Amino acid sequence: MERLQKILAQAGIASRRKCEELILGGRVTVDGVVCTTLGTRADPAKQQIAVDGKPVQLEQKTSIILYKPTSYVTTVTDPEGRRTVMDLVRDLPVRIFPVGRLDYDTSGLLILTNDGELANGLAHPGHDVDKVYRVTVIGMPDKTALQTLKTGVELEDGTTKPAQVTVLRNHPFESVLEIAIHEGRNRQIRRMFEAIGLPVKRLKRIQFGPIELTGLNVGQWRWLNEAEWKALYSSAGLSAPPYTGPAAFRPRKTDKTATKTSRFQTTKGRQPGKGATRSYSKRQPDSTRRGRTGQ
Repeated sequence: MERLQKILAQAGIASRRKCEELILGGRVTVDGVVCTTLGTRADPAKQQIAVDGKPVQLEQKTSIILYKPTSYVTTVTDPEGRRTVMDLVRDLPVRIFPVGRLDYDTSGLLILTNDGELANGLAHPGHDVDKVYRVTVIGMPDKTALQTLKTGVELEDGTTKPAQVTVLRNHPFESVLEIAIHEGRNRQIRRMFEAIGLPVKRLKRIQFGPIELTGLNVGQWRWLNEAEWKALYSSAGLSAPPYTGPAAFRPRKTDKTATKTSRFQTTKGRQPGKGATRSYSKRQPDSTRRGRTGQ
């Protein structure tokens, strides 16, 4: 017997917190009875659990990384009709959702998973999972500005926690830095640099915990390898379930119309499900050298 919100999260419905909201909202039933009490226990092997009337089935856990382009929103659906990151992984044969978010104008590494418990663990402040960003700013940071970033920046929602900062290029007109943080406030990096008088021109996430942005062009995604899989779960304070790579899933079948109108393609020379990466049509090489520092 497991708590209902944990079962839903393990089934990839959403993060555990979102699953709690589904329960409180009366959208979850157990054997046809609406359940609105958090902490209720159920046995998915013996009881029928449903969300909005649809039966919940436990899925094999899987996670991928995506090189998010700018001008995409990090959400499953968008009421304004904008392009979402899900448009870039539409051929993936399993339902997944983004872990955290990258802003519309931010590019870089995004993890998507169907494991709500993993998503919750990676976002938990007690696990201090670093996110590393490469930041291009207008202007040149002085020693005082750098020290402020390292010790904490005063923002309207409180002082930020200390960050790790490395200057890659210092120029009066345009400078490049790498910064590592483990908080996840809205537009935090941009607001931190604006607070010290350095507007952000470009922002890219190059690392999330132990996972680095490697082996991808803009708009492409790939499966985690087994070493990354284990390291990611460890960083979230969890024991890794059995590894599921591309061999465990088959690509979704699409009709001819969808194929003709799709802007996405499989990387030339590889077959879907064999470790191939997928990309949108305007692929750009990631010529940036990766480095270690924070988000």
